[in-house]
Amino acid sequence: MQNVLERKSIKNIDFNCDLAQSFGIYKNSTESRLLDYVSSVNISCGFHAGDPLTIKEALLQAKEKNIVVGAHIGFDDIQGFGYRQMELDEDELEALVMYQVGAIMTFAKAYNMEIEHVRPHGAMYRQAMEDLEFSRTIAKAIKKCSQWLVYYGATGETLATVAEEENIQVAHEVHLEKMYDVNGNIDFSARDLENTEMSIQRLKGLLQNSQLPNNVGERTIVRADSIHFSNKLSNAKELIIQAREVIEPLPYNYKNALKSGWV
Repeated sequence: MQNVLERKSIKNIDFNCDLAQSFGIYKNSTESRLLDYVSSVNISCGFHAGDPLTIKEALLQAKEKNIVVGAHIGFDDIQGFGYRQMELDEDELEALVMYQVGAIMTFAKAYNMEIEHVRPHGAMYRQAMEDLEFSRTIAKAIKKCSQWLVYYGATGETLATVAEEENIQVAHEVHLEKMYDVNGNIDFSARDLENTEMSIQRLKGLLQNSQLPNNVGERTIVRADSIHFSNKLSNAKELIIQAREVIEPLPYNYKNALKSGWV
């Protein structure tokens, strides 16, 4: 991977966060605090979180603020909030993805909205980073829903390979609070960083030369199209406010439109 990627500055990047992370009486009262600062949101589809009313409210919130929306897909695991891995065959995984994406697409159209991307959640997100065939199945399912949808996933060689081999648009996502290994993959054994100053320094380094600190004390070049901001962090709002002072985020498709000269 290091031989393929080059150090370069990043001029445009998306900020995204999750929405509709509630179900019935179990409410997430803090998730909307990031809405004024992101350029895109991932709306839960009812499997790991999200009930019909919560999804409707999330879509309308995003529409009011003119924020790009995407489907936040996950395993059918409300009690575990989608963080428990499930062993599914290819047909089961494809159906799981298409069912969730289709639900959000239809819901959005009822309010004259379109979803632009699909992002896995929790255990599905990690498995998509670690397992090429698993990620490939997700990509194929997304394309069956719409060839225009962007597949958001953890930055790395797996996502890059899927993009090339399956001819699908992908957005390589990074996390300022996560530690990465020398190959540019998330080190899930490391604790999340909740130090705003250090995270902002990571952001500046990423934008300057496409590099992030790794778990051996060096720096690794990564692909970066989007930054995920997690409401689970104690410093989430402070971090995203300061991040916006460093760079104004742009949605993935708008960034591509800029590059093409359309806007």
